[in-house]
Amino acid sequence: MESILITGGAGFIGSNLALELERRRPDIQVTIVDDFRSGAFGNLIEFRGDLVAQDLGSMDLHARFQPGQFQQIFHLASITDTTVADSRQMIVNNVEGFRRIAELARMSQTPLVFASSAAVYGVCASGRMGEDQRARPANVYGFSKALMENLARRYVDASPGFRIVGLRYFNVYGPREAHKGAAASMIYQLAMQIRAGKRPRIFEYGEQKRDFVYVKDVVEATLLAAGAKQSGVYNIGSGRATSFNEVVALLNKALGTDHAPDYFKNPYTFYQPHTEAELTRSFEQLGYTPEYSIDRGIAEYVKGLTEATAG
Repeated sequence: MESILITGGAGFIGSNLALELERRRPDIQVTIVDDFRSGAFGNLIEFRGDLVAQDLGSMDLHARFQPGQFQQIFHLASITDTTVADSRQMIVNNVEGFRRIAELARMSQTPLVFASSAAVYGVCASGRMGEDQRARPANVYGFSKALMENLARRYVDASPGFRIVGLRYFNVYGPREAHKGAAASMIYQLAMQIRAGKRPRIFEYGEQKRDFVYVKDVVEATLLAAGAKQSGVYNIGSGRATSFNEVVALLNKALGTDHAPDYFKNPYTFYQPHTEAELTRSFEQLGYTPEYSIDRGIAEYVKGLTEATAG
């Protein structure tokens, strides 16, 4: 029986990945490591595998797991709240946690896929973001992800047979993110505001753009990355930038409402005014093509949120 390890498997992307793996492969054995600092048990109600509820940064991975026990490792555990300003907390949690799981994988040459972020690109005025651009993170979250990518390259250089794939996720939204609260996607937060009869609050004047990517596309990309033939870092987005004004319009359409935005000043100096993934490398080397346009993704997501409330 094939055995897979997912760190952060009770979180947003991790839980979607775990459940999709079990759906596609009923014979697979999935093990999750999650300390529930940013995960939720409700995300795993349908999960059939093993759950190790420990802190990745303090548990003895080598004592808990046998070398070669897993045929694939997905590392998704991290602090994902980009507004956390405590540098020590962010770097120790994200970078050192990754170092420990990468060392476990290296010992048995187990392929490793890990979550990076579009935050490594920093503040760009406009245009597509390509993997060859120099990393210019504007906050400590992006910096921690850039450090993880540096560490991955060092592992590959030292052990060429060891395959590590980093995925620069753009702005992911979709089911199983509600537990994140203020760190959940803006699409979720704006949908909740509109459903509550409130005007959706966005930064002045709503023309900032994001590459919003539906979680089902992200899961598909992550599974494709497990079959990558070589190590590398890849963008995972929709390939399109959508303004917040457009998002509000699409949410109103999906919800059958007509709430005008409530604009307010942006307090963040590290805020990215434009993100847009260049997907050529992801398509050519991973075979990744996003299936969900922004209007399709929002329509499906809102339908699910509405049905969950009604049920």
